[in-house]
Parts: sequence; structure tokens; C-alpha cells
Amino acid sequence: MSGLYVIPLSGLKEGHHSFDFEIGNEFFEKFEESEIKEGRLTALVGIEKRSSHLDLVVRVTGTVMISCDRCLEMFSWPVECENRLLVKTGKSISEDDPDVLSLSSDEHELDLMQHFYEFIHLALPIKRVHPDDKNGMSTCNPVMLKRLNDLLVEDEDEKHNDPRWDDLKKLMNN
Repeated sequence: MSGLYVIPLSGLKEGHHSFDFEIGNEFFEKFEESEIKEGRLTALVGIEKRSSHLDLVVRVTGTVMISCDRCLEMFSWPVECENRLLVKTGKSISEDDPDVLSLSSDEHELDLMQHFYEFIHLALPIKRVHPDDKNGMSTCNPVMLKRLNDLLVEDEDEKHNDPRWDDLKKLMNN
């Protein structure tokens, strides 16, 4: 399982430990379905190792490039999130709780790559649009906004001038 986002568990003594990971464009390239293609983030992982489990606190900060839902242009979005993960080792692996990770006792390292990916994507807003400037004006691409507005006006005109409804309107007026 050896990789860039791995914490070695063998030899880890009880107590507090810290690890930090750099997350860049090459990270997102490993996930074909990722809507993020560019980013510069840091993941700080604090581990409290106990005899029965590991308690991880993962803090991810940085920026990613995402596509605007309104104008479709890419823009920079700040990401800041903190997530907790409990890691237990044992013979039976249970997947009932998403915040509890079970490892078999013969695993000697913990790969956090998939967890980082999920934490970053869950930190993104549902509606992704360019933020407004200090005057409250949209920073979306003005050419695209004009096109969208023109299409909206055309659509409204078609609704009001639809000849299929003319006969029904005559019946309503009588």
C-alpha cells in the first residue's frame, strides 16, 4: 500500500504524533472522476495513539480550482475543513460507521489518500459560483452572463407568444 499519503503504523508508540502532507495537482490526477483538477492544499494529521485504537484529526487547508455553475469558468476556492477518524485494529472488520475505520491486525500502514479526497470534496459548497466583488457585483464571465440573459429573454418571449395557446385564451376570454 506504500505511497505518498501513508502513515506507518508499525513502530508508532502510544501518545501524540503529527504528520503533514502536501496535496497538489498530481493528487487529483489520480482520481479520473474528480471535478477538481488543480489545487494546493496541506493536510495536517494529528494522531493520538492508544492501546486499543488511533484517534485521528485531519485538518485540510488550501485552495482548489473549481468550475462555476453559472458561467462555467474555473475559479479559485478556499478549502478549510477538519474531520475526525477513529481507527481500530482487529480481526472483524465492520463498515457500519463511516467515521470508524477498521484495519486488520496484519496491516502496518494507513493510506489516507481516499479520505483526503472525500474530505476536500465534502468541504466544497453545493452551489459553486464566483464570489461577488466588494461592490456586490458578480465576478462571473460577463460575456457568458449576457448570453445566458439573452437566452432567458428569448425563452420568456416564446412562452408569451406561443400560438398553440391562442385558441385556449380565446375560450377563457369568452
